[in-house]
Amino acid sequence: MLIHSAKFLISNTDINMCPKPDRPEYAFIGRSNVGKSSLINMLTDHSKLAKVSGTPGKTVTINHFGINIDPDKKMKGWYLADLPGYGFAKRSKKQRAEFERFINKYLLKRENLQTVMLLIDSRISPQKLDLEFANFLGANQIPFTLIYTKVDKNKGVETRKNIEAFEAAMLESWETLPKSFRSSSKNKEGRKEILAYIGEINSNFVLDLS
Repeated sequence: MLIHSAKFLISNTDINMCPKPDRPEYAFIGRSNVGKSSLINMLTDHSKLAKVSGTPGKTVTINHFGINIDPDKKMKGWYLADLPGYGFAKRSKKQRAEFERFINKYLLKRENLQTVMLLIDSRISPQKLDLEFANFLGANQIPFTLIYTKVDKNKGVETRKNIEAFEAAMLESWETLPKSFRSSSKNKEGRKEILAYIGEINSNFVLDLS
């Protein structure tokens, strides 16, 4: 799938203010410093679409982007939702509770959400927060896809070891694993495969509001 256009639409913390749920939508989330903004920019081929910061936890709202939405060319396109990281960096207890409230409401109520892109840092061993979030999605029957980020940062054997360890940890409570991809924002590894996957889902999209 080619990316013809990508543009910012709206930021908010209220699901009622999200764009009309008339197109397939994909939410990107992970712990702070997982490389989410860089991955979004790599996928959309737009270096400044999502703001990249050296300080983790800068995303504090649900940020919606329109991808390939062009009425003049009769391109329906899709939505990309950039969610705050669930590590929440250095936030107060009150702020963390507020983040959790609106993120969970979005994940549970957004009608056109096709899958959550759950980003996992391939440089490190399995993290409790990641496993807990995956279990939350599963318990609430929210489809999700694993994307292992920063696969270029370690030697191949170490990256593979960390990914295998994470999947082994998941299999302690899961019968089967969700679909997964390896990615590198630096060398664009995984871009073609992830976009093809989104394109396949888009081709079968039918909104059911019953």
